[in-house]
Amino acid sequence: MIIQSDLNDIRVDQFLALKTNFSRTYIQKLIKEKLVRINDKVIKASEKVKSGDNISIDIPPVEELKLVAEDIPIDIIYEDDDLIVVNKPKNMVVHPAPGNYSGTLVNALLYKTKNLSTVNGVVRPGIVHRLDKDTTGLIIVAKNDISHKGLAEQLKNHLVNKTYLALVDGVVKDDMGTIHTMIGRNPKERKKMAVVENGKEAVTTYNVIERLNGYTFLKLNIKTGRTHQIRVHLAYIGHPIVGDKLYGKKKNEFGINGQLLHAHKIGFIHPAYGRYMEFSAPLPEHFTDVLKKLGSKKLSDFDK
Repeated sequence: MIIQSDLNDIRVDQFLALKTNFSRTYIQKLIKEKLVRINDKVIKASEKVKSGDNISIDIPPVEELKLVAEDIPIDIIYEDDDLIVVNKPKNMVVHPAPGNYSGTLVNALLYKTKNLSTVNGVVRPGIVHRLDKDTTGLIIVAKNDISHKGLAEQLKNHLVNKTYLALVDGVVKDDMGTIHTMIGRNPKERKKMAVVENGKEAVTTYNVIERLNGYTFLKLNIKTGRTHQIRVHLAYIGHPIVGDKLYGKKKNEFGINGQLLHAHKIGFIHPAYGRYMEFSAPLPEHFTDVLKKLGSKKLSDFDK
């Protein structure tokens, strides 16, 4: 990548953290291992980039040996021979990736069971769909390849019903609405997605649950599953999710680290039995604490 003039004279590890999906710690590790070069020269993390510099990164492959089973408690809502439904907590990455080789949902699942689908390879065993690191709630995991393919087909054809809950900044005017745009990679910031002309179709519907002193408690359903879709869409209409530092305010009055977005319900046809199943997960404590502070009268509707 070639450095643009507006990013002149900042540390190379800081620059790469802004321009890639990697953490600054992981980038520093790559630099220490001499896998990052500026103008074909090995550098230190403290070195500053200059306009016109050419930065290259050699990303090592994710090794199967790094996927270790870890005794991490997870909240299993349902399990049978074909699939698992997990209530994912805040601050948990779904599967290993550069910079996050441990502490993920996959590491926890490997400790729980040896039966996970292989469709997505050794790095993402069992993972049919994902949630962002700080998005809490329900995720389906496939225990064999037949179930994985069946669930993936339902996702592709928009047959999986997903209901999310979010607290957003500002008062949403309309009681209900649909956000229909194209979403793709932000051309200026690689870590972010954005509404762009050449993106993929993304459809989100919303209903107002409560308006709370400058905030709005929303129920949302997604018709498509684009990366960061709900977060991008809500920011696009001027109501970013509380705690979302990537798409919203850098700070919030509640001191929340991570967006208040929860995958509350999920419904699908069981790939082996052919019957419709639906599960729900209560709002996590950090979410309910904020709603209580705002005087919500709807909490009892979402405590199960």
